[in-house]
Amino acid sequence: MKEPVLYHVAGYIRLSREDGDKAESDSIINQKKLISAYLKEKKEFLLYNTYVDDGYSGTNFNEVG
Repeated sequence: MKEPVLYHVAGYIRLSREDGDKAESDSIINQKKLISAYLKEKKEFLLYNTYVDDGYSGTNFNEVG
């Protein structure tokens, strides 16, 4: 029997402007839950890492590098 192909994937989570200055925004928490739930259904994906820009939004062009 042939072994399934596995793919290493990364999650990328970004702050929502609506969350303001919370310690960890609601959107960050919700996005983590969504990614986790999705990957539980996709057995061919192995989560390598999750990258979080909590404190930067799409309106800020000075991203952490």
